[in-house]
Amino acid sequence: MPEDIGASERMLSQWQRSIEQKAERYQEMAARVQGMTISEASRDGSVRLTIGSNGILTHLEIAESARDKRMAEVSAEVMRTLQRAQARIPELLQQAMAETIGTQDETANVLFNEAKRHFPTPPHEEPAPPPVGREMRFGIEDDDTPAPPASRPGPPPAPPTRRPPRRPDEDDDFGGQSFLS
Repeated sequence: MPEDIGASERMLSQWQRSIEQKAERYQEMAARVQGMTISEASRDGSVRLTIGSNGILTHLEIAESARDKRMAEVSAEVMRTLQRAQARIPELLQQAMAETIGTQDETANVLFNEAKRHFPTPPHEEPAPPPVGREMRFGIEDDDTPAPPASRPGPPPAPPTRRPPRRPDEDDDFGGQSFLS
């Protein structure tokens, strides 16, 4: 019977070492992933950004060349660039997992699939159609727009003219009044 207890103790000891080693590898993977940053630039270089491994924006630069674009175009370019950066997270996570815990680990596969679900590949980019017509603006104009020239008050407007009274032979259904009044 002592042999059975000794074998059981060795088995428990080996199992405990295995768990400790696995925990160390998971901690190493977590440290690598935590320290990851991803930088991405827009195709024209007007937007540059950096995100953390959690997909949150940590740095954003908008180049002076973007000032000639409409703000809607700039904001759309920021979002496209952010999505491209976030779509790289699963790939980097898988690389960190392969180097630390291995890709055959069931937990690693769950983490990878979750990352793919949260940070999918962005849709294919198509060039934006050119704007049609003139841009309409509402609201207060910028302060640098010149004020209209001051003018002298003109003569008062002429008083409205009255229609002559209705003749009995007229039949216009408006009682002698304009239908616009």
